[in-house]
Amino acid sequence: MALDYLKNKRILLVDDEQALLDMVVSILKEEGFCHIRTAGNVREALQEAETFLPELAILDVMLPDGDGFSLMKALKDRADYPVLFLTARGEDKFRGFGLGADDYVVKPFLPRELIFRVMAILRRSYKDENPLVKLHGSEIDFERAEVIKKGVHIPLTAKEYELLTALYRASGRIVTIDALCEAAWGENPFGYENSLMAHIRRIREKIEENPSSPVSLITVKGLGYKLIVEGK
Repeated sequence: MALDYLKNKRILLVDDEQALLDMVVSILKEEGFCHIRTAGNVREALQEAETFLPELAILDVMLPDGDGFSLMKALKDRADYPVLFLTARGEDKFRGFGLGADDYVVKPFLPRELIFRVMAILRRSYKDENPLVKLHGSEIDFERAEVIKKGVHIPLTAKEYELLTALYRASGRIVTIDALCEAAWGENPFGYENSLMAHIRRIREKIEENPSSPVSLITVKGLGYKLIVEGK
C-alpha cells in the first residue's frame, strides 16, 4: 500500500534531449508511476511547476537556457521537494549535493538504477506523511477520503479529494485557480472556474465550522486559495 502511495507522487522531468525524456517517462510508467510531466528547458520547467505542483523533480544539469542547479534553487524557493540530478559528469554530483540535491544518476544509466534511486528518495522524503491532517475544527483523512468534524465522518467526492490534495501539498501557500482546475480536471482546465468555486463552497461546508467565514480554506482574491493546516 505504501509503495502504491509513493507511485502516485507527481514527478517533473527536465531534460533538453527528447529521446532521453521519452526513455525516462517509459521507465517510470512501466514501474507504475502515473503522474509525470516533462520540460525541455528552465522556462518550461518553471511554468510546469506552477500548475503541476511536483513532489519530485528529476533535472538535467545542462539546459539550453540555464543550468539545473539554478533551476533547483528556483523550484525549491517555491516549494521544498526532493531533487534528483541526471548528469553526464560524475563531478557534478558534488556541486549538486552541496546545493541541496537529494541524489544523482550519471548518464548513461540502467533503468533499475534510476527506479532504485527514485524510490529511495521518495521513501526518505515522504516516510513521515500522516494521512490525518488537522484543520481548525476538523480533520482530513486522506487515506479514507473523508472529513471528520465533531465526530462525524463526511465522505469526500473525487473532485473534492483532488482539490484538497493539491491544497495540502502547498499547505499555507497560495495555489492558483489554474493549478486547482488542472488538479481536478486535467491538462485542459480552462472554463472550469465556476465549477471550482462550487466545489470550494462544498468543501468549506465539510471542513469549516462556519463556511461563510472560513478560517481553513482561504480565498486569496484574484490569485487562488490556500489551506491552513494546524502545526504547519
